[in-house]
Amino acid sequence: MIATRPDPLLTVRSLDHALGQGALRKQVLFDISLAIYPGEIVIMTGPSGSGKTTLLTLMGGLRTVQSGSLQFLGQEMSGASQRQLVKFRRQIGYIFQAHNLLPFLTARQNVQLSFELHRRIPDRLARARAEAMLQQVKLGDRINYYPNQLSGGQKQRVAIARALATEPPLVLADEPTAALDGKTGREVVDLMQRLARDHQTTILLVTHDSRILDIADRIIHMEDGRLRAKVLS
Repeated sequence: MIATRPDPLLTVRSLDHALGQGALRKQVLFDISLAIYPGEIVIMTGPSGSGKTTLLTLMGGLRTVQSGSLQFLGQEMSGASQRQLVKFRRQIGYIFQAHNLLPFLTARQNVQLSFELHRRIPDRLARARAEAMLQQVKLGDRINYYPNQLSGGQKQRVAIARALATEPPLVLADEPTAALDGKTGREVVDLMQRLARDHQTTILLVTHDSRILDIADRIIHMEDGRLRAKVLS
């Protein structure tokens, strides 16, 4: 019996995108077509200015689709209202180069913040799940620490815990190791890989860090706003 491949989690077809207005308008994405499947870890590489972050923000519902099709969980994001985009964002975790932790909240409170868009989850359950997630990223003894009491690697672990706490089907990560030294960066991506497997989460990760490419199931290279796919042997 031949196993059938699952439907794509995210599908992009003939996507174009431009930034700026009038004489300053510049096209940055050209005819992007791509499918990402459940459970994959996909790494996107390419030089600065090639359009990687623009594509990532479109996939995350943080920008409006201008031309082409972008479907997430079978739902079309092109032409979606702001209210619909918020619904999409509830099902996506985000990890950025700057951990974006709120300095006046503890590690647990920063992770618990990810449940704010999920109003059906009671505060007590959200708190318990936030603490459990911090245990998983080896910060059980730092639950009540503020960001200024944490190292760079620990802050990024909190960001990972926040992104995965609600068990989203998709996590988008933009240069998550850029501000970390080699050893800490390796620990962070190994942690992301393990947690993604444990929680059956798909990860799309943008990076310039060639030392972490081995965690990918697939590598996609972008140049001048166009994609070139690489398949790992």
